[in-house]
Amino acid sequence: MRADRLLSIMLLLQTRGLVPASELAERLEVSVRTVYRDVEALSAAGVPVFAERGRTGGIRLLPGYRTDVTGLTADEARALFVLATDGTHDALGLGGAIGSALRKVMAALPAPHRPEAERTSERILVDPHRWAKGPAAPGQTELDELQRAVFGDHRLALTYRHGRTGSGSDGPSTYTVDPYGLVSKAGVWYLVADLDGVPRLFRADRVVRAASTGEPVRRRPGLGLAGVWAGLRAQVERQRDEVRVTARVHRQRLDLVLRIHSSSVLAPPVPDGPSHLLVEFGFGAPAEVRTLLPFGTDVEVLAPPEARRLLAGAAAETLRMYTDAGGAGDGPSGSAPEAGVPDPPE
Repeated sequence: MRADRLLSIMLLLQTRGLVPASELAERLEVSVRTVYRDVEALSAAGVPVFAERGRTGGIRLLPGYRTDVTGLTADEARALFVLATDGTHDALGLGGAIGSALRKVMAALPAPHRPEAERTSERILVDPHRWAKGPAAPGQTELDELQRAVFGDHRLALTYRHGRTGSGSDGPSTYTVDPYGLVSKAGVWYLVADLDGVPRLFRADRVVRAASTGEPVRRRPGLGLAGVWAGLRAQVERQRDEVRVTARVHRQRLDLVLRIHSSSVLAPPVPDGPSHLLVEFGFGAPAEVRTLLPFGTDVEVLAPPEARRLLAGAAAETLRMYTDAGGAGDGPSGSAPEAGVPDPPE
């Protein structure tokens, strides 16, 4: 433990320069007295570290001193190589950079840790994409411009295409936003930004056009990406609970239902007889219950009554369309398309 602590002190000082002893003590969860003892131990070992007294003082390394020791343990090395498999770097144009960085880390690792790190990339694969995901929308190509604005701290002019439950407008809308950053969640990229001082989420694959205005970003003081994202995520999760639906699902279709509606399932399924299970869903709007219709009789909504009425009405409309004599044979070959399951709900 002390060896790890001494190495941590050295790396912190190398990165930060002058660091107050109280801050080192807080980061390392030890007393200030222990920090000074560790500094003495480093000095005795030949590390040029010294303490500056006074109100603005602290601990520092001799200017220009560097160490090539990475200090990585076997578990830390494995964690880095797992991180490199998630595909996020490629989306940001950093796929080559992460590969180069890991090669340098590999060269600096202690020899006993290298085989474990190499095996990690061969044994662990993280695929961030959801099942039944279609091809990326053309708006995804704007991710590079979003990234440039985020790192450049510039305001963004967006032309944005809303989803079915969006603003109600058929065409794209235009906004000027103040970005906090980009978030990748379940393989989908989101821009987190303020619109007129109100936090908003914008899906990158719905951005039709993005351009930096060149103006400095106007973020609300004291807020960062992590804090704003946490608030927006909680808001989305609360919306998911607005319409709670209980459905009876056939065991043979359960896996597919759970994959497609993974973000809407509120609790583990409960057995209901030998061939069915009860599943509780949370939808943000009543109309989202319609996404259960393609499963036919394999998914029966039991509650609430208004959800059953909505599905009965939707099924009746579909029945009228296909029993209407004037609508028969309108397709290219006069035959109905193959039945399938829609993309996962938004």
